[in-house]
Amino acid sequence: MDGHHLILGELGDFISGEMLADTHDERYRQKIARFLVADKGYSKADIHPRNPMIVAAGNRKGRLMVDFAVTVDDRTAMVIKYGPGSLVTRYRPTLAISRLVAPYQIPFVVVTNGESADILDGETGKLIGSGFDRIPDRKNVVQRLKRAKFTTISAKRAEMEARIVYAFEIDGGCPCDDTACRIA
Repeated sequence: MDGHHLILGELGDFISGEMLADTHDERYRQKIARFLVADKGYSKADIHPRNPMIVAAGNRKGRLMVDFAVTVDDRTAMVIKYGPGSLVTRYRPTLAISRLVAPYQIPFVVVTNGESADILDGETGKLIGSGFDRIPDRKNVVQRLKRAKFTTISAKRAEMEARIVYAFEIDGGCPCDDTACRIA
């Protein structure tokens, strides 16, 4: 099924150099990547774009992309999920994603629509900042990692979080969205 995005041509990914479809959403993702490097002090090697994730809800499975995983000192320290529109509606599924991307709780969870961003504490789920300028810089993340618990996610918790992601991102996703799909 074709996606609903207007394809404007191709553009080079800022992080990998890979050629991608030039869409309005992809332009926002590229803006985020440039911001993380230019303004927040991350290296391109710290930023991992377009991370595929498989989630299961009972016998159903789906695939989606996590826009960015940011790694510092060999640990995933932050996930960033982009989506147009309201940020608040993305809190719960993005927190669930942060409990599935690694075997531990990722400390920083960012939801963004490309114009604004909300930063959540991964452990508590509480809002700790709003606005692009509040996305933690690399230096802040390094300091926070010294105190982070990196709580192990139990198998039961992972199963429940996967169901949340499936409900929001796969079942609740736009049927013409080509970044998330049912696979079983």
